[in-house]
Amino acid sequence: MVVWRGRGGRPGVRRGVTVGTFALVVLFGATGTGLAVPPPPPNPSDSELNSSKAAANEKAGEVGKLTNQLAQAEQKLSSLQDDVELKQEQAMKALVDLQSAQDAASQAEAAAKSARTEADAAAGAIEKARQDLKEFAAASFEQGSTVGSISAYLTSDSPKDLLARAQILDSIGGSRLNALDRLQQAQTDKSNKDAAARKALDVAQQKQEAARQAKSGADAAQADAVQAQQAQASQNQQLQASKRSVEQQLYAAQSKVNGLQGQRQRYQDWLAQKQREDEERARQAALGSSGGGRPSSGGGGRPSPAAGSSIESVIARALSQLGRPYAWGGGNGSGPTRGIHDGGVADMYGDYRKIGFDCSGLMIYAFAGVRALPHYSGYQYTSGRRVPLSQMRRGDMLFWGGAGGIHHVALYLGGGQMVEAPQSGSYVRVTAVRYGGIMPYATRLIG
Repeated sequence: MVVWRGRGGRPGVRRGVTVGTFALVVLFGATGTGLAVPPPPPNPSDSELNSSKAAANEKAGEVGKLTNQLAQAEQKLSSLQDDVELKQEQAMKALVDLQSAQDAASQAEAAAKSARTEADAAAGAIEKARQDLKEFAAASFEQGSTVGSISAYLTSDSPKDLLARAQILDSIGGSRLNALDRLQQAQTDKSNKDAAARKALDVAQQKQEAARQAKSGADAAQADAVQAQQAQASQNQQLQASKRSVEQQLYAAQSKVNGLQGQRQRYQDWLAQKQREDEERARQAALGSSGGGRPSSGGGGRPSPAAGSSIESVIARALSQLGRPYAWGGGNGSGPTRGIHDGGVADMYGDYRKIGFDCSGLMIYAFAGVRALPHYSGYQYTSGRRVPLSQMRRGDMLFWGGAGGIHHVALYLGGGQMVEAPQSGSYVRVTAVRYGGIMPYATRLIG
């Protein structure tokens, strides 16, 4: 802006001033005595800000509590699933044992039935032999002789009759009587076998009943396990729904905080602008009173920020890498680099052959115009001012970890979204903020 001394000592302004100096043009009216100050924007009170932050912190605490409850519930559900699988295997074992017991009982019953049939046949043969012997003895008595006695030979009428009687006696005394003994022995053996078969059948039936009871118990245990698993799954769904609801409330509360903080920031910007305008007016007045000539056009201005030092330039750099492959150990202030060996998962995905970023490497590139960051998310967590999650805003870094340390970092975009390089096998992407395992503070490097 070129300032000149008008007639009567009144300051004036040449036409054709640039847009960047328009704020100074309106400093003076036509008379040169009025200061054109725009009305101040709303300035929320500290009480409103603190109240909104407290509400957001409360919701963040609820999200954390529900996250822990959900993690415990998921662990319990996993344990119940293992129990269901165990009960399923036990039920399968009981089923196999029951089938084996049923097969053994069927075989024992068939053996017992066969033994009874054989014993009955042997008893019938013995009874027939006894009947034949009785009939022969009666016939011999009628002829005046007894079986096996000498009179059977002496009373023979002829040599032919003697020979016939001798043959009969020999047959009875040898073959029939021996057969009778063998039949009696066979009957005894078959009776023993029958008794053994009946005993085996009893044992098999007892085992079958025990197996049937075991199968029933295993089925009941499996049903109980499945019911417990289903109840836990239902509880998990309820917890998930509650967590989503509170997360939405947290987002709304954070949005309110961000809105109020934005109003406060705009008010502070207005105050700063007003102060600069007052300083410029005082400088112009000093120049007029000293009779100085035309001052340089650059007086009182502020230098432009270094390239890449604004939140939007940081975010623009991160978003420019969308779709870039994840490469463990990759990325620096100049852009993507080749990944390195880790001897594990990253090597399985061939990260050492890819050109890309890991999570902390993407942050190094995004904030290259602001600050040099170490290539470790744990150190990046402590590289700036830490603010509660309820106060996080666009351009903050978000972290995930636990007692073992930090394991992931992403750049918050606002509106519940973030940009990240997630893991091996994936790509740089924009996704919703995950609150499970998130650290309680965001790290702010700008503002």
